[in-house]
Amino acid sequence: MNINATLFAQAIVFAILVWFTMKFVWPPIAKALDERAQKISEGLAAADKAKSELAVANKRVEEELSQSRNESATRLADAERRAQTLIEEAKARANDEAAKIVAAARQEAEQQTVKAREALREQVAALAVKGAEQILRREVNASVHSELLGRLKTEL
Repeated sequence: MNINATLFAQAIVFAILVWFTMKFVWPPIAKALDERAQKISEGLAAADKAKSELAVANKRVEEELSQSRNESATRLADAERRAQTLIEEAKARANDEAAKIVAAARQEAEQQTVKAREALREQVAALAVKGAEQILRREVNASVHSELLGRLKTEL
């Protein structure tokens, strides 16, 4: 066999192989590679979209957290103000009640003082009458009178 014929035959077989590969093998491989590239680009786009949505969601969550913190701080401050108001009102009522109790106690003490003075006056009057009776029953004598008056003083 001739080397030129062999090279020519190999060149024809190679050309047929190249044509067959270009016609039947290469298009499905190129199509699969294009589909894979498209899927990868869609996946990357979806990942970018999800990333931006996540950033937006995180921002919204931070805003809501900030808003809820502000609301809770406001509510806490309102509750503290209400508590202070209630405490002040309770103190005012307690002071009023204490003033009423003190006034009632003073009035009762004054009444008891008046009663004690009246009772003391009655006792003094009774003793004076008793002393006068004893003086009048005895004879009129200065030494006896002074003795009776001394006893009367000790009783008073």
